[in-house]
Amino acid sequence: MTKTNFLIIAVTGLALSACNTTGANTSMYSVHQPVIERTNYAIDINTNDGDVSPSETQRMSEWFDAMQLRYGDRVAIDFGDGYSAPAVSQTVTDLVGNYGLLVDGTAPVTAGPVAPGTVRVVVTRSLASVPSCPDWSTTSDRNYDSRNHSNYGCSTNSNLAAMIADPEDLVRGRENKRLDRNSGKNAVGTYRSKTGGN
Repeated sequence: MTKTNFLIIAVTGLALSACNTTGANTSMYSVHQPVIERTNYAIDINTNDGDVSPSETQRMSEWFDAMQLRYGDRVAIDFGDGYSAPAVSQTVTDLVGNYGLLVDGTAPVTAGPVAPGTVRVVVTRSLASVPSCPDWSTTSDRNYDSRNHSNYGCSTNSNLAAMIADPEDLVRGRENKRLDRNSGKNAVGTYRSKTGGN
């Protein structure tokens, strides 16, 4: 299993932090913005005659369980230099569907080549946080330039980062055409089946 880290900084507030050379934020915006950390986890699955054996399917399922695969995660299949195998894609898609997720069309770049006779399944997970908070660097009550406190915006943005279901939405937003009243149907169905709810 391989792991790769990427950092993506939300674009909102970058201009403010670039211009805020004096340390005085006199705008209504916070200089503390959520940062998205994206991590790729990968597992190589052995294939047999263009399909996945039951034992390898079970191993992949146990890996998903150990990863606690959840909403917001993205799953992709990397066939390396080989041709895509429809049977392998279908097996992975069916397994991922049990968690209320879909398989992405493009796999991210991971370390090391995909060995012949194997396929790489990649789970991309994002986490939002505001690492610069809390910020109590303002020590004086004297405010002669109408600036905001150094901790201004920390509570709001930290709560947003903690509550966002899919941290990638803070980076790219969401296309309206992907949303409908059935968007959460699979996730709710999966939750109910796991908890025995109605």
